Amino acid sequence: MEPMLENQLSGKTTFYKWASALALVTIFYNFLEGVVSVFFGFQDGTVALFGFGVDSFVEVISGIGIWHMVRRMRQNSTQNCDDFERTALRVTGTSFYLLSASLIIISFINIYKGYKPETTLWGIVVSIISILSMWALIHYKVKIGTQFKSQALLADAQCSKVCVWLSVILLVSSAGYELTGIGLLDSLGALGIAGLSFREGREVFEKAKGSLICGCQGNCH
Repeated sequence: MEPMLENQLSGKTTFYKWASALALVTIFYNFLEGVVSVFFGFQDGTVALFGFGVDSFVEVISGIGIWHMVRRMRQNSTQNCDDFERTALRVTGTSFYLLSASLIIISFINIYKGYKPETTLWGIVVSIISILSMWALIHYKVKIGTQFKSQALLADAQCSKVCVWLSVILLVSSAGYELTGIGLLDSLGALGIAGLSFREGREVFEKAKGSLICGCQGNCH
C-alpha cells in the first residue's frame, strides 16, 4: 500500500472513531439530561425545566440519526440521507413542533392563572451543567471537524449551539424566579424554549429535504 493512501485510510478511520464517539456522547448526555429535567420539572412544577427536558429527548432522536449517518459514511456510501435518517429527521421535526405548541399553551394558561413553581433551583443546576457540557462537545466537534475538513460535523457543532441558548434561557428564567419569586419568569422561559424548539423543527424539516448534514455525499471526512 502506498504511504499516501495508507495515511488517508488511517485519517478516515480516526475521523469516524471520533465522530461516532461524539455522536454517542451527545445521545447519552441528552438522554440523562432529559430524565433529570423532566423528573424535577414535573416534581417542582416548573414548565421551563420540564420543556427543556422534553427538548433533550427530542435531541436524542436527532443524535441517533447523526450516529447512523456516520456509520453509513464509514461504509463508503455516497448516497444522500437514507430512509432511516429521513424518518429520524421528520420525527424530530414533528416532535419539536408539538413541544413548541404544548409549551405555548401551558405557558399562557400558567400566566393567566398566575401559577408559580415550587422552586427552580434544579433549573439553575441543570442549565449550568448543560452549558459547560455543550461547550465542551462543541469544542471537540469543531476541532475534529476542522482537522478532517468534515462539513457534516461542523454543521452538527452549529446545531449544538442551539442547546447552549436553550440552557441560557433556562438559567435566566430559573435564576430570575429564585431571586424575585415572580412566577411569570418561569412561563416566559418556557415560551423562549418553545420559540427555539419551533426554529429547530423548521430547520430539521429543511434538512430532511436535502441539507448539508445529510447530503455531503461522501465528502464529509
